[in-house]
Amino acid sequence: MKSLVRILFVGSLVIATPAAAWADNPPAASDAAASADARRIAGAFAAVAAKVSPSVVQIDVSVRDESAAIVRWYKGVPSVESSVKRGLGSGVIISADGHILTNNHVIEEALAINVRLPDGRMMPATVVGRDVGADLALIKVAATGLQTATFADSDQARVGEWVMAIGSPFGLGHTVTMGVLSAKSRGGLGVNAVEDYLQTDASINPGNSGGPLVNLDGHVIGINDMIVGRGQGIGFAIPSKMAKRVAEQLVKNGKVKRAWIGVGMQDLTPEIAAEFRVDAGSGTLLNQVVAGGPAERSRLQAGDIVAAIAGKPVHDAQELMREVLSRDVGQTVRLEVVRGGKRYATDVVLAERPEQPTPPLPMQQAAAQAPNLGLAVQNVVAGPRPRPDQPPPTAAQVVGVIPGSPADRAGLRAGDIVLQADGATRPDAQAVLKSTEDGHVLMLVQRRQGTFFAAIRR
Repeated sequence: MKSLVRILFVGSLVIATPAAAWADNPPAASDAAASADARRIAGAFAAVAAKVSPSVVQIDVSVRDESAAIVRWYKGVPSVESSVKRGLGSGVIISADGHILTNNHVIEEALAINVRLPDGRMMPATVVGRDVGADLALIKVAATGLQTATFADSDQARVGEWVMAIGSPFGLGHTVTMGVLSAKSRGGLGVNAVEDYLQTDASINPGNSGGPLVNLDGHVIGINDMIVGRGQGIGFAIPSKMAKRVAEQLVKNGKVKRAWIGVGMQDLTPEIAAEFRVDAGSGTLLNQVVAGGPAERSRLQAGDIVAAIAGKPVHDAQELMREVLSRDVGQTVRLEVVRGGKRYATDVVLAERPEQPTPPLPMQQAAAQAPNLGLAVQNVVAGPRPRPDQPPPTAAQVVGVIPGSPADRAGLRAGDIVLQADGATRPDAQAVLKSTEDGHVLMLVQRRQGTFFAAIRR
């Protein structure tokens, strides 16, 4: 006869208890104990959320909507005017004076970046630096006394441990989701140049990007980056060890110098390993050596198998890449190499990884210094003549907007009618342009869809 099993639900844990144990733990006592356990687990999760949430922000990004772009002429020069759409993401406060770490793709193509702090304040942000290769960016707001997040060593995180994601999915600020750390060292996804992801089944949605993945100590182990669209419960985060290293370089230099040995590499499959007469997973196979790179200068060649770096065995290409990236440019490392069945050691001086310069965002371009905050305005007829002997009423209409200018960042475009400028009602074109001379103006603007306020600031 099979034993009966009682199923207890404790939070999202399922505990199976043999029926024979009921005699020692009557149902009422067992239920009370389970309820107490559930409350303790729920309390632990709530404590983590309360600890981390004050260091998580919502990021509001204005980008040009090229799908609605049209060509206008401004002083005889063609320019592109387009509507502005909003994007949302999340970020992690890493310094009390306003440094915030997020994903590069959150702020890519930004005309303007605004940050909603945990206390509700909305503040404009500037860009400190971007790392396109790892999809990280550092921005800053003019604030002090902010609560910062604590970063853990992601190398010490264990697959299967509880994790929590905090962010602003679909603009719903400070949303908390739970799951486990599903896997580590995920690469080869072909999304970014540098890939060494943590995988989690904590629910991650659009808007979570840039927010933290934390452990039950309330320490950041990753920066949430992306999901697999065709599946559920498969999200990826940039490990905190990499993210912290990138952030430190961006604070110091505004850019990232990444170590490089100048090789192409692949895993040793059982079939390939058999041909090289080595064990599968016993190293990383080099399939290319870049001419003039560090590896070539150390006499490495295609077909060599790197078995260890700095005395630490490596088992696949991802592991070798991670070990190289964790070191500084100019550092010398010793590689243990297998060639033709023989093992030897060679020293390699790490060079800076060659990467394309990071292009400036629209908000960083020189157009921000455009005259009149980037506006071209003229008077247009706004209605019929009140009487035959009187001129028709006129209104100030935007006829041109310089791309990347403050007016562009504020969302103005050709065809807009200025109803107010710094409180003055129905200003003419000359009054509108004069209101821009001090570098900022608040306008009430009419567009076909309705009216809205626009704050334009150099």
